[in-house]
Amino acid sequence: MARVNLLMLIVLVLCAIGLVTSQHRARHLVGELEREMRHARTLDVEFGQLQLEQSTWAMHTRVERIAGEKLRMRPNDPSRTIVADQHGAPATKQ
Repeated sequence: MARVNLLMLIVLVLCAIGLVTSQHRARHLVGELEREMRHARTLDVEFGQLQLEQSTWAMHTRVERIAGEKLRMRPNDPSRTIVADQHGAPATKQ
């Protein structure tokens, strides 16, 4: 009878240690999950800001202004436009 009681005591202690270990690991994983979720929210905010910045930099009026001011580009003059056919020969002059 004493052997059975000793064996049950050892099994009980091992189960208790396993329970404590699994609870500790679960708490650690929950903390890690919360940190990663905060990081994901931060990245979402940064992504939104970058999208806004990209749309600002790519606005047609801004690109057109820079092309004119810095690159000295100008709109195409229709009198100098030559339309070519599919073989590369000038088809018509507009």
